Amino acid sequence: MHIPTVAELKTEGKSPEILFFVGCAGSFDQRAQKITKAFATILNKIGVNYAILGKEEICNGDPARRAGNEFLFQMMAYQNIQLLNGYEIKKIVTTCPHCFNILKNEYPAIGGNYEVIHHTVFLQQLIDEGKIKMKENGSFKGKKITYHDSCYLGRANNIYEAPRKVLEALDVELEEMKRSRSNGLCCGAGGAQVFKEEEKGKRRINEERTSEAIETGAKIIASNCPFCMTMLTDGVKSNGQEENVKVIDLAELIAESME
Repeated sequence: MHIPTVAELKTEGKSPEILFFVGCAGSFDQRAQKITKAFATILNKIGVNYAILGKEEICNGDPARRAGNEFLFQMMAYQNIQLLNGYEIKKIVTTCPHCFNILKNEYPAIGGNYEVIHHTVFLQQLIDEGKIKMKENGSFKGKKITYHDSCYLGRANNIYEAPRKVLEALDVELEEMKRSRSNGLCCGAGGAQVFKEEEKGKRRINEERTSEAIETGAKIIASNCPFCMTMLTDGVKSNGQEENVKVIDLAELIAESME
């Protein structure tokens, strides 16, 4: 896939309307790379004027700050802000709620002011505007799907409706878990937990959460976060359901179902 970089556009005297901030997981994790490709496929199909930073993109510092390394976070954030401001970036879309949360809510305090949108909200906007049209009989029509609210999109930013409206557009049968929306259970990766050894307990959080998803009878767990994707996929495996249940990002569901 050819994805334009901001630097390439700059040499042509152009600038992107939207910066797609890919994030570490979307760049390096093999499973999350598929989400990145699916989202880029959607943007390419409908002709959105966007670009990525490419090799100039560095981590936004969220894991460092969550793990308590404030000094490293400040270094990374200042570097990012200088780059983004240098390119006069105004609008950022990200497929990761962790990137979304820190760029939107924590960067303004240190001089990084941008309009930041999570990809589920962006997809809902594109559907509402009629730019994304679904196939008459899409792959997921009538399928039973459950949706996992990631902490950084849900409780941290109060975004519950947009992802569900995206699923509505797919004409699926949404089965809510017993703990959902503001009462949703964390997948176990947030707050830099994904990078550390877990404390001893009776059961892993991701297994607990995945069991709740499997109990709905849904064959697909829809997610919106690469961290959740990893934890839920592992949970499906440890529950012995990898043949029956798939974890799929909303961007992948749309990319496969759009005209």
